[in-house]
Amino acid sequence: MDDILSFQEHADQRRSPVISKLASVDPKAIIGDNVEIGPFCVVGPNVTIGAGTVLRNNVTLCGHVTLGQQNTIYPGAVIGAEPQDVNYNGEPTEVIIGNRNVVRECVTINRATTKENHKTSIGNDNFFMGCVHIAHDCTVGNHIKIANATLLGGHVHVADHATISGNAGVHHFTRIGNYSFVTGVGRVIQDVPPYLLVEGNPSKPRCVNVVALKRNRFSNDTIRKINEAYRLIYRSKIGLDNAREILRGKNYLCPEINHLLNFIQYQQDGKSGRGREQIRRAA
Repeated sequence: MDDILSFQEHADQRRSPVISKLASVDPKAIIGDNVEIGPFCVVGPNVTIGAGTVLRNNVTLCGHVTLGQQNTIYPGAVIGAEPQDVNYNGEPTEVIIGNRNVVRECVTINRATTKENHKTSIGNDNFFMGCVHIAHDCTVGNHIKIANATLLGGHVHVADHATISGNAGVHHFTRIGNYSFVTGVGRVIQDVPPYLLVEGNPSKPRCVNVVALKRNRFSNDTIRKINEAYRLIYRSKIGLDNAREILRGKNYLCPEINHLLNFIQYQQDGKSGRGREQIRRAA
């Protein structure tokens, strides 16, 4: 009896996709178990959709797109459209999206160009609110929240646990560090260091993102060290090398501080406060 119940539960968990008769799904598309595709969705031939993913309605998946498991895509979203780059010539680039992401209304995620690794990449457990645009060749990590009408230019990298508020514009080749916070209506033209909150037009570091650090269980000692590093670099303005030596003397060079200092060093080695501009010139 237990074996029968176990088999039945397994069968209930794995069911065929539910596809609206009003949807257009190419027969070459690969559709996983428990997928739901609502009316007026369009799914192209080079699309793979993982188990448990839901396309509400009016969702377009075109080009080479791989969606992981248990994603929810809301009406008007377009994923995998050609990059908005005048040098793109139809090469077979792609969009790869992980698991458990929420993509709200009218979000656009463009496939890559050939200027980096041919991929626009999205991780797991992200929340993209209405009208967010993620341009070609972007790499977006895990546990990231991007609020309404925020625009990521091409080749932007967003690290884990970052939050970007609404109506922000992020310059191409910019990096957004982990556990950072970008306030609303910001113009982000330089790299955003990890653990910090940036604000303004253009956006500049204003303080440590203490709320996020506490929510993610950073120790009080680590937060204190990050605050001291911020004070030395952005308030005292003694220079990165001098700040590093002072922090070393206080025995503050924990992994988080080293990560922050290395990020800023790479930022300063680039052009216009963007470390990845070096890649742009080589592309």
